[in-house]
Amino acid sequence: MTDMVVDAVDHLVRGIVSDPDAVSVTSSGGRRGTVIRVAVAPDDLGRVIGRGGRTASAIRTIVSAVGGPDVRVDVVDTDR
Repeated sequence: MTDMVVDAVDHLVRGIVSDPDAVSVTSSGGRRGTVIRVAVAPDDLGRVIGRGGRTASAIRTIVSAVGGPDVRVDVVDTDR
């Protein structure tokens, strides 16, 4: 199930950014559930977060609908 969610997030994010080759989506499990980490190029960070965080919130809503409430999404840039 998690692999399907990771693939879906990868597809969504690659469609948003201007540099899809810099997108990296990974998942890791922990005590509080699964964390899907989305890394993008610094120039694309604003596109993924969106105005007022709306795009990131929409991605999180889709992930919680598909993956359940124990799946979180973190968006980071590649400079970190």
